Amino acid sequence: MGIVSVRFNKEEEKILKKLSNHFHADKSTLIKKSLLELYENMVDLKVVKSFEAKEKKGKVSFVTANNIIAD
Repeated sequence: MGIVSVRFNKEEEKILKKLSNHFHADKSTLIKKSLLELYENMVDLKVVKSFEAKEKKGKVSFVTANNIIAD
């Protein structure tokens, strides 16, 4: 397990403390959660860009819910 030291200025520390109080979570948990959410956003963006590229090439098709249920 890695250990990372992070330095916050006064304003950042104030924000982190407010978030900690609001979410009833320790600072380490909040930082880990933020890291995971940023990573998830990055992965989601890759999926969207891939879809958009396929859509531009006309390689995207849609089906209705009824068609999905019928299969």
